[in-house]
Amino acid sequence: MPGVKVISSWSGGKDGCLALYRVLKQGYSVKTLLNFISRGSGRGCFHGLEGRLLKLQADLLGMPLVQWEVSPDMQKYEEEFKAAVRQVRGGDASQMVFGDIYLLDHQSWVERVCSEINITPLEPLWNNPVDDLIGEFCGAGFKAVIVSCRSELMGKEYLGRYVDRELAEELKAKGICPCGEKGEYHTLVVDGPIFSRPLRILRAEPVLKESFWKHWFFDIRQFE
Repeated sequence: MPGVKVISSWSGGKDGCLALYRVLKQGYSVKTLLNFISRGSGRGCFHGLEGRLLKLQADLLGMPLVQWEVSPDMQKYEEEFKAAVRQVRGGDASQMVFGDIYLLDHQSWVERVCSEINITPLEPLWNNPVDDLIGEFCGAGFKAVIVSCRSELMGKEYLGRYVDRELAEELKAKGICPCGEKGEYHTLVVDGPIFSRPLRILRAEPVLKESFWKHWFFDIRQFE
């Protein structure tokens, strides 16, 4: 849809990035990336990445980024999500991009919430085979590193590892979704065809944290 403006839900990871890349190739115009930050932490809700790191990533993409603080309470989060979308959409963004692949519960939530604020969700990756998505992502020249993983499934040695076809096969052998669609791992995209230059990680350390599950996090402390 050439010229149609959209908002893109943004965590900094590979699935949202590939969804964004697909809509750009279709001719959509991205008004802004919308990133949700855990209140009081300065870090992204799901990937645990520092807000300033995500700001640099958006700068390298040449796209505006809005960072919106939200509560961990799901009911409050939903209302805050709606408020954020209402504010950033203005009068010219009619659709919002998401990177869901096959989790029906989340897709159903997206469809319901978007319908309540009169914005159309775009799900470019929905129901695509996960192997195909990994192949497309890597084949296009994108690079993403693992920045968190569930400790009972993946050890800290996975932190900082690049997502590629070899990793996908290794994860499938362990019974893990190659795309990490069930939250098995999360990523940060550091380079690709829509980046002006690579995002360079200069110093990072593994940290074990506990929320719903125990997670290893790649605490990125220096970057450029």
